[in-house]
Amino acid sequence: MNGRHELKHYINASDYASIRARLRAVAKPDVNAGANGGYTVRSLYFDNYSDKAVIEKLSGLSRREKFRLRLYNGDASFIRLERKSKANRMAYKESAAITAEQCSEILAGKYDCLRQPDAPLMMELYTKIHYQNLRPRSIVEYHREAYTYRAGNVRVTFDTSIKTSNCIAGFLKPKLTAIPAANAIIMEIKYDGFLPDIIRDVLQIGSSRNQTEFSKYVVARLV
Repeated sequence: MNGRHELKHYINASDYASIRARLRAVAKPDVNAGANGGYTVRSLYFDNYSDKAVIEKLSGLSRREKFRLRLYNGDASFIRLERKSKANRMAYKESAAITAEQCSEILAGKYDCLRQPDAPLMMELYTKIHYQNLRPRSIVEYHREAYTYRAGNVRVTFDTSIKTSNCIAGFLKPKLTAIPAANAIIMEIKYDGFLPDIIRDVLQIGSSRNQTEFSKYVVARLV
C-alpha cells in the first residue's frame, strides 16, 4: 500500500473562483461529476466512547487512523468501507465494497456481517469493534468538486456545504436531515511522488496560502 501526499488549504470564494478557472484549463473534471460540476459525499465515521479518533487528530499524533462507510449522491448501490490512516505525514487509504444489506446490519448494531475471513479490512473493523469498542458515531455530508492531472497522479478537490448528522439510522436514506458543520471552502491536493510545477503554479501554493489540518469528522463532532 503506497502512501500519498495530502495538503489541505482554507480558501475564500474569490480564491475558489480564480483557482477553479485556471485549474480547468490544465486538469480534467472528475468523471463522476454531475450536472452541477460535482457530487455529494456522505461518510459515517466510527469512533469509541473515549473519542479516540478525535483525540488522536487534535493531539497531532503522527500515526493515526479512522474507519468510515462512504457513499455518493445518496446511492446505496455503491458503498465502501474505508480505513484512512496517517503515518509520517503520508496518507494511506484502504477500501472494500460492502452491500446495502451489510450496511443496514452495521447501522442496526449487528456486526457479525463483518466477520469475513477473505475480506481483511472487514475483519479488522470487526476486531476493533470488539477490542477498541468502535461504533458508528457521526455522519458527515458535503459537496465535492474534483479535478485530476495525470503527471504525479494529482487530484484536487474543493469541498463545500459541510453538514453533519447524528441520525445514524438515516445514513442510507436518499435525503439526510443534517445541520451545517462548517462555513468553509476546503481545497485538498493529493499526489504521489511529486507535485508538477504547473499545478503548483495554478494553485498558487506558497506562504500566502493557509494550510490546515482540517478534519471534517472532528469539526462535525465539535458542532
